[in-house]
Amino acid sequence: MDEQFWDDTPIAAAARRAAKVMTPNALSLPRPEKTRKITIANQKGGVGKTTSSVNLAAGLALHGLKVLVVDLDPQGNASTALGAEHHSGVLSSYEMLIGECTAAEALQRSSFTENLYCIPATIDLAGSEIELVSMVRREYRLSDALNQDFLNEHGFDYVIIDCPPSLGLLTINAMTAVDEVIIPIQAEYYALEGVGQLLNNITMIRQHLNPNLHISAILLTMYDARTKLAEQVANEVREHFGSVVLRNVIPRSVKVSEAPGFGQTVLQYDPGSRGALAYLDAAKEIANRGDYLPTEDSGPIGRAPEGENN
Repeated sequence: MDEQFWDDTPIAAAARRAAKVMTPNALSLPRPEKTRKITIANQKGGVGKTTSSVNLAAGLALHGLKVLVVDLDPQGNASTALGAEHHSGVLSSYEMLIGECTAAEALQRSSFTENLYCIPATIDLAGSEIELVSMVRREYRLSDALNQDFLNEHGFDYVIIDCPPSLGLLTINAMTAVDEVIIPIQAEYYALEGVGQLLNNITMIRQHLNPNLHISAILLTMYDARTKLAEQVANEVREHFGSVVLRNVIPRSVKVSEAPGFGQTVLQYDPGSRGALAYLDAAKEIANRGDYLPTEDSGPIGRAPEGENN
């Protein structure tokens, strides 16, 4: 059979894409001047929050950047996807928050790449909200643990925090520990449901706890290009939020859904898939355009730095 035929098959094309993605040192991105600290947040469940946390982190790590994922969701799904141990008894974000261990002691390296690290979540984290109430600096426990000495010692370029889909002390700790919020929004019915309340909460935290907090990106997820609905939702989100919305969108993908069941990111599970390439491109866009800094009176939404084309 003609060799050219095999080169043109979908399987061969996917294999070539996978080989390009997974080739060591083939990809590189500029390092930020200081550690970019980001939380992925949306109070609406099922929008791809954890999936986006781990796959954006993996995409940045594949580009040669050193990335830490902090799992603050008691379900521990981010920990599972990164292949981190997170059974009861393992040092985790719970022990770190209540002061029983340091961030360095809870740190685990992902098996995916030497640039990707995780502080896992265990089921013990489920009861931490009650314990934190009576603690000193209860809103800043995570910020104190991820202090500048720790970040400098380990040389992290990015810290990405995956928090639960509710506004409790865990989410507040995530938002006081970072400067940036990335909001995943699914391209489906009721896409903006709950986003208004999230914006209000970010504004309150910005006013009372963390004046540096702002939304630096909005990521459209579960985009099905075959439907008119997805296009309409995307247009509505872009019209509402403007250039803070990333150009790259994440397609609805079976591979993205399957990957966590194997304890992997989609970039590890099927690096040649559309979902893997989409997250890789989104990570690249986030790194290349830098932080969208808020301007005066812009509220929690970031704006492009002066001089950037939108």
